[in-house]
Amino acid sequence: MDTDAKEHIVEAIETHKEMVAALQEGKLEVIAEIADAITTVLELGGTIYLCGNGGSAADAQHIAGEFVGRFCRERRALPAIAFSTDTSVLTCIANDYAYDRVFARQAEALVRENDLLWAFSTSGTSANVIAAVEVATERGARVIAFTGKTDSKLERMADICFCADAQSTARSQEIHQLAYHIICDLVELSFANN
Repeated sequence: MDTDAKEHIVEAIETHKEMVAALQEGKLEVIAEIADAITTVLELGGTIYLCGNGGSAADAQHIAGEFVGRFCRERRALPAIAFSTDTSVLTCIANDYAYDRVFARQAEALVRENDLLWAFSTSGTSANVIAAVEVATERGARVIAFTGKTDSKLERMADICFCADAQSTARSQEIHQLAYHIICDLVELSFANN
């Protein structure tokens, strides 16, 4: 292995370790608050809707699968839908309206007052995510945001925001995954005996 490759690998690992340490130091309360918000919505019969682009779309789908299926233990199925999964809906909205509306139009059709929208945007400025948040907010749903930049538009719009601030989208998404796995576990614990 050449020196440049080794330095690049070590730098990525060190940045990840620093972000995990920052998570442990200052983000435990927001993780617990998000888990409580999700649990409350589900206990009241609401649904969790999720949206994001690219890797964040994959995260949204991953989380929906953990809720509908299971994370670690047996419990009832929990209602969660990722807006990135129906290609016919996505492509018809993008074609007939605009790509910026692909999540908002689904929010118009599905999100209700007792629901929760979990929005992912590492930049905190993704137009289609922001549009969905606007619709969800108008409908009285709660909004959780996962971002990668502090003081973003999405953070300011959300009821609760988890920000994994980093120059690299990949590093933010790695911390997002750790945080949402913990959240899935906490939510699941609340329903394990139901």
